[in-house]
Amino acid sequence: MFLSIKNVPKVSWSSDKPFNLKPKISTSFFLCFGLILFGLGEGLLIVSAAGASPWSVLAQGIHLNIKLSVGITTILISIAVLLFWVPLNQKPGIGTILNALIIGLMIDFCIKFVPTPENYIFQLLLAIIAVLIVGLGGGIYLVANLGPGPRDGLMIGLQKKTNLPIAVVRASLEITVMSIGWYLGGTVGVGTLLFAFGIGPAVAFGLFIVGKSFN
Repeated sequence: MFLSIKNVPKVSWSSDKPFNLKPKISTSFFLCFGLILFGLGEGLLIVSAAGASPWSVLAQGIHLNIKLSVGITTILISIAVLLFWVPLNQKPGIGTILNALIIGLMIDFCIKFVPTPENYIFQLLLAIIAVLIVGLGGGIYLVANLGPGPRDGLMIGLQKKTNLPIAVVRASLEITVMSIGWYLGGTVGVGTLLFAFGIGPAVAFGLFIVGKSFN
């Protein structure tokens, strides 16, 4: 089943290489579609008020102190993360740049137009749906194969430099940014735990759906 997936599937619209500067129209479309879903899910998780993803907790915390929107703050964090790519010898692709922009804009869209449910059960339900949407969007964007997102690239670069297991590197990054964001006032809650434990299976499910739908 989908939990046993070990590789990102290749489909007809996948790019042959991640640093393709002239991707097919279909590749660009699905890349943007996947990132829109990813950002939508991130935004809905924030709107749920049940707790945000670790990086969104950081964005929330910084937003409360510099008075820029959460989405714009997310974009600025992505740019800052890309600066760390330089000493790590990581190269951005088209997907990397669009990742930084689209996700931040979708977060602001959700915060502006989607109301927070008043009932806590509905807040949790929205948080669960949000994680599933992030997973589906992540699966589509990964299959497009046009470069890792800023955070994924940072993880890959740190893993190569430290030679630590990728799980350790990712967990350390997530815990660090979440802790800083929580200290600054970001929302940590059940939704944060749902994201932490559910995003892996959700992305795997997204990859499974895309692989089955286009092969």
